[in-house]
Amino acid sequence: MLFIYKTFLKSLKNIIMTKDIRVRFAPSPTGPLHIGGVRTALFNYLFAKKNKGTFVLRIEDTDQNRYVAGAEEYIKNALEWCGIPFDEGPGKEGEYGPYRQSERKEIYKQYADLLIKNGFAYYAFDTTESLDAHRKDHEEKGKTFIYNWHNREKLTNSISLSEEKVLEKINSGDNYVIRFKSPKDEILHLKDEIRGDIKIDTNILDDKILFKSDGMPTYHLANIVDDHLMKITHVIRGEEWLPSLALHVLLYRALGWDIPSFAHLPLILKPVGKGKLSKRDGDKMGFPVFPLQWVDPKTKETASGYKEDGYLPEAVINMLAFLGWNPGTEQELFFLEELIEKFDLKRVNKAGAKFDPEKTKWFQQQHLQNSDNQILTEQFKTILKEKNISTSLDVQNIITAVKERAIFVKDLWELSEFYFVSPNEYEEKAVKKAWKEDTPILMHELTRILSDISDFSETNISSIVKGWITGKEISFGKVMMPLRIALVGSLQGPDLFQIASIIGKDETIKRIQNAIEVN
Repeated sequence: MLFIYKTFLKSLKNIIMTKDIRVRFAPSPTGPLHIGGVRTALFNYLFAKKNKGTFVLRIEDTDQNRYVAGAEEYIKNALEWCGIPFDEGPGKEGEYGPYRQSERKEIYKQYADLLIKNGFAYYAFDTTESLDAHRKDHEEKGKTFIYNWHNREKLTNSISLSEEKVLEKINSGDNYVIRFKSPKDEILHLKDEIRGDIKIDTNILDDKILFKSDGMPTYHLANIVDDHLMKITHVIRGEEWLPSLALHVLLYRALGWDIPSFAHLPLILKPVGKGKLSKRDGDKMGFPVFPLQWVDPKTKETASGYKEDGYLPEAVINMLAFLGWNPGTEQELFFLEELIEKFDLKRVNKAGAKFDPEKTKWFQQQHLQNSDNQILTEQFKTILKEKNISTSLDVQNIITAVKERAIFVKDLWELSEFYFVSPNEYEEKAVKKAWKEDTPILMHELTRILSDISDFSETNISSIVKGWITGKEISFGKVMMPLRIALVGSLQGPDLFQIASIIGKDETIKRIQNAIEVN
């Protein structure tokens, strides 16, 4: 019998341990998705994938007054571009849909009614004017008005009114809201996966509205009901929801439901000054705060996006991962699969994470350097096409030569323009520094040397020209600097012999002769 009992406990433990992990990202479609929201989505995604779980997108659109056309599509497109697509959500229906709260509004009232029935909520008929009067009265006395245990029996609600009077008001069509009845004289012991144990005195909690007079639930009720019905196991969200944690836990308790694990992510802070990162910071300092470009449907105002500014999604994701999390090692450059493997909520910080535009560019440059040269070549060919440049040169070889100095793909043109367009002007400072009285003689002699080279490969050109310079017992700078000016137009650029081998013998000699004539 003991053996059977132990076997039962072991199997029960296995069931608990293998419980499917389900997380959700629940934005409101009130405008473009801020990178703070993308960071929340990313951490949910990483946690889900690390634990072989499910990442759910739920659109919380109960506030129709703030709904913005195109915002939902923007959110979905942003997640796709970032490489963190949702597993279930609008357009990817699963067994727990629908995934828009506006399509679920018939669900919520029954739970509000259940809370009333069981004594955890009540009808409140107070008018806006009467509540404003109470607030003003409290302010005059130097107090703060809170609708909760200390005054709810004096206000107009189903606690202070008789059952008959309540029914009369409801039947006569009086406006009402449904409020949660916060408990009195209790210390709540809450747990946050990032912040640890939290204690809350319920006496300071107000009786939040759960159901509005327009027949729609507030965020608090809809959020809890949806998370329960969608079997969400871990709620990973921004720090701004931390003050709501007590109410949400009390709602779970009142409804008799299992409480999910909570984790509240730190704020993303301004690069300079105090407070949360905002669009205004991006506008002022010249960096995007949205993943994709956004055009306001009303004002037609355009806000820049990381995609349109030339950032790689891998770089944006890498940057966002380090806003509040660290792997516990010196490694900073991560690809998505590595982030999934290393991610742990225990390594998420409590303190806010300061956004650094320059560090973002560093991540971009590092990921560009790690990009496949063939992919970069195809992207660069699009730039050449836009500039009406057709070429027979080895473009991939050119990209390989110049990309280490590039931050964005668009930088590749500025770094490589001289390959495709022969310089007809020469940097004045460079000429003054490198072009001496005997330079034309040396350059004429160099053209004769180059004309006799049949194998015009980088290695062979380098060997012959360097041998010639050594034989003449002159400094390398007397030849190499004016040669660079002739081929590039300045003293910038990659290896000279690599440039010469790519543009070819005829073009190399032609450019040297042109430099002799002009300078």
